[in-house]
Amino acid sequence: MAQPDNTKTGFSHEKIETNNFLMIVLILLVIAVGGIVEIVPLFYQRSTTQPVAGLKPYTALELAGRDIYVREGCYNCHSQMIRPFRSETLRYGHYSTAGEFVYDHPFQWGSKRTGPDLHRVGGKYSDDWHRIHLINPRDLVPESNMPAYPWLEKAQVDGDSLPTHLKALRVVGVPHTDAEIAAATEAVKDKTELDALIAYLQVLGTALK
Repeated sequence: MAQPDNTKTGFSHEKIETNNFLMIVLILLVIAVGGIVEIVPLFYQRSTTQPVAGLKPYTALELAGRDIYVREGCYNCHSQMIRPFRSETLRYGHYSTAGEFVYDHPFQWGSKRTGPDLHRVGGKYSDDWHRIHLINPRDLVPESNMPAYPWLEKAQVDGDSLPTHLKALRVVGVPHTDAEIAAATEAVKDKTELDALIAYLQVLGTALK
C-alpha cells in the first residue's frame, strides 16, 4: 500500500520536530489557545467574581495585619486554599471557594504546607493563643519549627500608608467607603503589628463558618 507523501505538506512531523523556532511558536500557540479557553470564562462566572454571602472587606487593622503576614513570608509555609478532598475538609473545614477571595489582592492560594492550611483558622483560637504562638510557637507546640516573631509585639502599625492602600483597593473593586478610608489611620492608632496580624488571622475563612 502506498504511503502518503508528507513532503508536499507545509507542516510535516519532520519539519516541526527539526525546526526549533517553529516548534516553540506552535507550543506557545497551543498554550495560548488553551489558556484562553480555560481562563476567560472565569471572568464571567458569578461564583468567581461575586463575594460569598457574609464576606466583608478587611478593616484597616485587618488589612495592616495581612500586609505583615505577606511581609514576614507566612505564605511560604501556610497555604490558604482547602481543596475539595475529604482528607482536607475533615482536617481544615469547608473547602475554599473563589467567592471568598474577591477582596484579596493578591490571594494566598497554594498547596505548599510546612505548617497547616490557615484558611479556616479564624475564630478557632483565642487572641491570647495567637499572641503566645507568634511570640514563641514552642510554648504551645513543642515540636513546631515555626520561627518566633517577638518584634511584632513592639513594632507599631504604620497608619499613614493605610488610606492610600484602601484607595488603591477600591480602584480594583473592593468596596471601601470614604469614611473607612478617612478613619483608617486613626483606627490603627497605638496598635502593634502583633495586634494587626492577630486581627487578620481571626477573620480568615469566617464567611462560610
